[in-house]
Amino acid sequence: MAEQQSSPNSSDSGNEESVIGLKDVAFRDSERRGNSEHNDEITPGELRIFGLGGEYWKSFQLYEASPGEWKTSSPIELPPGVVGLRCIVEQDGRKDGRIIHLGCSSWKDDTSESDTGITKTGRISDAQLCLPMLWKSVEIATPKYPTHILEELACSKMLRGEFKRTGNLANISEAISIRRRIVEVTPEDDANLAAMLNNLAMSFLDRFEHTGDLGDLADATSLQTRVVDLTPAGHEDLPSRLYNLGNSLQHHFKRTGELSDIARAISVQMQAVDLAPEGHVDRPAAFNNLGNSYQICFERTGHLPDIENAILALTNAVHLTPEGDANLPSWLNNLGSSFLCRFERLGNLADAAEAISLQTRAASLTSEGHADLPSRLMNLGSSFLCRFQRTSNLGDIAESISLQTRAVYLTPKGHADLPSQLMNLATSFVSRFEVTKDASDLSEAISLQTRAVDLTPALHADLPSQLNNLGNSFLKRFQHLGNLSDVTEAIARQNQAVDLAVEGHALLPGWRANLGGSYMVLFSCTNNPADGKDGISNLIRALQLTPERHANLPTMHINLAFAWYQYFTSSHRSDHLDAAISNFKYASTCTSGSSHMKLKAAIWWAKLLNAFYPRSTSVLTAFGAALDLLTSLAGLEQTVQHRFTMVGEFLSIPGEAAAAAFQLGHPDRALEWLEQGRCLVWGQQSQLRTPLDALHGSDPALADWIVSVSRHLENVGSSRQHSGTKSSWEDKASLENEALHHSHLASEWEYLLTRVRGIPGFESFLRPLRCSTILRHLPESGPVVVLNAHDTRCDAIVLLAGREDPIHIHLSDFSLAKAKQYRHVLNTRLHSYYLRVRHTNSDTMVDESSMASERAAGRYGMKGGAFAGGIYSVLGGLWSDVVKPILDVLGLPRMADSSTVPFARIWWCPTGPLSFLPLHAAGVYEGPCRESIMDYAVSSYTPTVTSLAQRVSNSASITQDVSGIFLVSQPEAPHADPIPGTTKEVSSLHEGAVWHAIRSMKLDGAEASVHSCPDLMERFSSVHLACHASQNTSNPLQSRFLFHDGHLTLNTIMQKNLKNADLAFLSACETSTGEETLADEAVHLAAGMLAAGYRRVVATMWSISDRHAPEVANDFYEFLWANRDKDSGTKFDGTLSAYALHYAIRNLRENVDNTELSLLTWIPYVHFGY
Repeated sequence: MAEQQSSPNSSDSGNEESVIGLKDVAFRDSERRGNSEHNDEITPGELRIFGLGGEYWKSFQLYEASPGEWKTSSPIELPPGVVGLRCIVEQDGRKDGRIIHLGCSSWKDDTSESDTGITKTGRISDAQLCLPMLWKSVEIATPKYPTHILEELACSKMLRGEFKRTGNLANISEAISIRRRIVEVTPEDDANLAAMLNNLAMSFLDRFEHTGDLGDLADATSLQTRVVDLTPAGHEDLPSRLYNLGNSLQHHFKRTGELSDIARAISVQMQAVDLAPEGHVDRPAAFNNLGNSYQICFERTGHLPDIENAILALTNAVHLTPEGDANLPSWLNNLGSSFLCRFERLGNLADAAEAISLQTRAASLTSEGHADLPSRLMNLGSSFLCRFQRTSNLGDIAESISLQTRAVYLTPKGHADLPSQLMNLATSFVSRFEVTKDASDLSEAISLQTRAVDLTPALHADLPSQLNNLGNSFLKRFQHLGNLSDVTEAIARQNQAVDLAVEGHALLPGWRANLGGSYMVLFSCTNNPADGKDGISNLIRALQLTPERHANLPTMHINLAFAWYQYFTSSHRSDHLDAAISNFKYASTCTSGSSHMKLKAAIWWAKLLNAFYPRSTSVLTAFGAALDLLTSLAGLEQTVQHRFTMVGEFLSIPGEAAAAAFQLGHPDRALEWLEQGRCLVWGQQSQLRTPLDALHGSDPALADWIVSVSRHLENVGSSRQHSGTKSSWEDKASLENEALHHSHLASEWEYLLTRVRGIPGFESFLRPLRCSTILRHLPESGPVVVLNAHDTRCDAIVLLAGREDPIHIHLSDFSLAKAKQYRHVLNTRLHSYYLRVRHTNSDTMVDESSMASERAAGRYGMKGGAFAGGIYSVLGGLWSDVVKPILDVLGLPRMADSSTVPFARIWWCPTGPLSFLPLHAAGVYEGPCRESIMDYAVSSYTPTVTSLAQRVSNSASITQDVSGIFLVSQPEAPHADPIPGTTKEVSSLHEGAVWHAIRSMKLDGAEASVHSCPDLMERFSSVHLACHASQNTSNPLQSRFLFHDGHLTLNTIMQKNLKNADLAFLSACETSTGEETLADEAVHLAAGMLAAGYRRVVATMWSISDRHAPEVANDFYEFLWANRDKDSGTKFDGTLSAYALHYAIRNLRENVDNTELSLLTWIPYVHFGY
């Protein structure tokens, strides 16, 4: 909702401030020119100020400080909220006086002269801070008036000011009565008649804005038209009188929808801007009101140049208005509203961030009790709502409902804005219902919307929109509860909305689309072809009315596509199916609109083609579009936590696309899509750390710029918080400014990528890698195996260094159902042995059932009811159906001895539920013919092939001064069981490092802190953490290691500069467990440490024993000590870490039996990375 500004001669409003004591207040006759031509000079003797401390007026004696300049003989104390003075200056020896308005227009930090007044010093009493104040002296009544008339004028000003501040209707009605009496006694030839008429008009407009009484608006418009006619060309007040008339025309348009009104408003307000030169006191207000008119016009017509003109004009208004000016909150609010309008049209999230930041600042500058506070809170809530509808961030909708509820509460009954505010609040409740499905939200929305419709006059321009919204809510209630009468009620309301709408209205396409959607819902219930035809015809018309590049264009195509597909299921006509596919295609390829909606369209485009035309190469085109949109969905302007949330809905798409590519004989495309669509968030974080050596050689300045922006983006994306409903305005403003800065950084990043890709040789800079590029940077020591399990088929892609094409292996004996069954069996067995316990408190790593001798959230015992053969069947099935067929194709020989380094390596890159299965332990562990993958190769895992290929291509050596190992043990942490074995483990490892003269440092217990460890991790290439750990799947950056003095989070680690990071040994529980709902995002500590910069990580899939962990660690490092390069000196090298873990696990297996429990003792240890 835009806020207008009236003429400075007739408006008084202020912000709540501390009590200010004004000292040395001075003013001068601005007309005195120092010559004899100016004979009627002011000779003041007494200053009467109205509204101080509840008194009618207070008198201050004046003395002449210098020729033409007078000062008060005593300080003036201003109560809170006063930023201007309403006063009468009486001349010595005269019974009458002149009205002088002294309006404080700015606070400044230095003393400077102004074109409109004189600057003198004011003093804030409690702080004793001297600040210059700029005063404007405006003479508005040339003839002499009787004192009682002057007092009535001043009283009316005071009453209007109180109304503007409090919204008390009695005040403005009394002001109208006074001003009407003054106009009645003012002669027609009086030079001040225009000013008196203008003031009366503004009072009528004030009351109209509160009550919505069209009679008041008509009176205001008629009076202002007369005022403009009476004001001669060149008069200093003509600009303000023009834009006041424009404001009344705006209001008339908003009530009636007559385009001629808004066209005339823009015309007169453009004249106002042209007539207010640079430095003119009315210029900011003129720009503000012109911008508002352009915005209102845009909301009606959808004409893009109108909103661009609005933003330009409103930006000028803000830039011309100094800090502390009473009008600044209004200007900020209006500029924010214009950015929101552009966001709703074009869908650029940067505009939403700009709107929220500006409107948060406007609301924070508005005092409690101010008449404009409800509208500013409502506008800010609407901006949060719009951003929520795009990003689905529940923090935004909570903030929206909180702000709008307060706005409604603060709005008096009978206020003209109340219906629209009720409707806005209802929209927020509906939006939250669509996510939470809480029926109480929908009931509240319908109640609010019904009340809003009942309060809206029959011919009000907002009525169609309100009827449409109420109809939408009835439809949603039918979809939730199934009462058919709600559908007919929805259609009735939406038909009313369409019938009342004028042709060309910007919202008409949406209203028709909603009506069409309701008819299609009715068609699904009745199967009446007439209902289907009505639905499709309305949807077609809605699409035809939607302008090109409109943010809703994809949604219009999607609605029509679903309608045609629904019709096809009844008619079985291929042309109806083709119409559905065509509209999904158009929706996904629109140049405007949200990525989320376009992605949904592309998925349906691909699914329908794959289902009905499976041999068509268009299937690949459609899935390619879907993968490209998936990549852009979680933009860098979002926090890391919210990006994980956004991609969770679409994690099955890469696997489905890959299955289609395999079916069509394109394993290379399958690989590209699996790489492109998995681990999106970690991939983005890794991109921000990409080495830029080649770019430095081509354009060093551009490379440095990218490094700077990437570091800032990484920091703000992982640390930025969302403003909460209970945050202070100061905190809200700060957090939204940070969000705006985040958005600007993301835009700057996209700009830099475009610049780099324009350089010859860098066209593919940071784009998803093609298969041929991936194949150029593979490890020489063994194959990389990518596994994909889908409903229709399961496949493996084997990648070998030096080979130009991937090897495709169809795993015909395996299925997605088997993968899910194995995952279920494994989880059941882990729960049976207390090795995986789901915690209600994410901050608590262990529960009361844990034994003190175990490192994790579990104990090694067995629950009743467990059945034999579970783990053996899982490992055996993985061996026979997945691993062995791959080994057979590769022809890897079985090795008799694994103590030597030449043992082959293999990297597993599983997807979906396979990510939770121990492929590295697949084998037959019962019967005479026992064998496993460990007899053939040393296994490692990689979240993506791309991350591994990047490590191979950027394997820079670690600098001598950083190479070494940092060892930390935390035997005790709050809310966790003691794990004394960690102390023994780390002490033994440190002794070994010292014995081999390796640079090392050991910190045990209280010696280490969450504050010191990250800095020490920068100083050592490798780290060994023996402690409890906690995985946070909802916010992976808050996954943590538990220390005695707090939590060392992954986010903290990622803030450090770990360019020399080598090995991280995470001797803790469940550090590579992941989350089933985000299987392909690798939301575990191991993947996070890889993203933080470590080249290789040793982690655990579930709880580990505090008894065995030190043995595994000792054997692991003993292997590395024994296989060190003789010339390595004090350096520590983790290159052989995969072999070392393989060796340590072999030793552990030899020391335990072959029971299921023993298998679960060594299987959890896994190796990630290069």
